[in-house]
Amino acid sequence: EVQLVESGGDSVQPGGSLEISCVASGFVFRNYDMTWVRLAPGKRPEWVSVIGEQPSRTVYADSVRGRFTVARDNAKNTVSLHMNNLKPEDTALYYCAIGDYSDWIAYGNPPKPEPAQGTLVTVSS
Repeated sequence: EVQLVESGGDSVQPGGSLEISCVASGFVFRNYDMTWVRLAPGKRPEWVSVIGEQPSRTVYADSVRGRFTVARDNAKNTVSLHMNNLKPEDTALYYCAIGDYSDWIAYGNPPKPEPAQGTLVTVSS
């Protein structure tokens, strides 16, 4: 059974930093691209960052480029997202997904989270 378990979400002030993680199981993690997706209230899921099978390949949405950094540890089946200079508009439920959702033609729209999936990031003063 494929499982993706996110953690690390918190409430932070604008300009703050936070790192969130996703631990994967049930599939051969090192063979797959991984995407961080976020779901803000009243909005559709938005892909945020992708890291390829080869960790040197990373992709960022325009809204987070230069502020967020994605990384993976294949030995620990973990993908992380370090977020700097957080803004109120970054407030969302963050979750990871298997595949490269920056590639709309290949993967379509990002998925909605599974029940109880994700970690909540709130940016507010």
